[in-house]
Amino acid sequence: MENDLKLKLEQLHQRVDALKDQINTEEATKNAFVMPFIQIIGYDIFNPTEVIPEFICDIGTKKGEKIDYVIKKDGEPILIIECKHWKEKADAHNSQLHRYYHVSKSRFGVLTNGHVYNFYADLERPNIMDDKPFFTLDIANLKDSNLKILENFTKQGYNLDSILDSAEALKYIKAIRTEFEKELQEPSDELVKLLVNRFSKTADCIKAQHF
Repeated sequence: MENDLKLKLEQLHQRVDALKDQINTEEATKNAFVMPFIQIIGYDIFNPTEVIPEFICDIGTKKGEKIDYVIKKDGEPILIIECKHWKEKADAHNSQLHRYYHVSKSRFGVLTNGHVYNFYADLERPNIMDDKPFFTLDIANLKDSNLKILENFTKQGYNLDSILDSAEALKYIKAIRTEFEKELQEPSDELVKLLVNRFSKTADCIKAQHF
């Protein structure tokens, strides 16, 4: 399934590349790029009980607020998708998705511009969407590890527990990478001491072997 998913996403990337300069609106981005993506992960865009476009999601006193797409499985919402024009950054408008998230009853939200898909969850606080995505899929840069995660979102392979496990793991990996990058820019005293101690031991071993 993974190879089939990769092939279809590669074909979608070719489509996006070929058509993007003719796509001038957000609505056209949804029709040309996002709807094919929803089909690729196995959901029937022509079945209104499975893929619901322009889903009304009232928020407090604000009535008539709409989510671009809600995907349901077994009658329950599993994914909400908010779309932007392909020229916009997919991480620039998460406040809108954030508003929709807590009233949608879905555990996962996606913000996309048709070629980058940012997946959000509520790992920090229950029913409140995290500020940062736990998973980003760029169809121009497909990685096997990302395809394995995406498989858990497909209609055939949907697995809530596996997604949450992956999301938790990815959250910690991102945190570790962030700290590591900080250390590379401005090494802490602890890191300097650790490296000095390690190199000192290595130097002592080399001396012992040659003298």
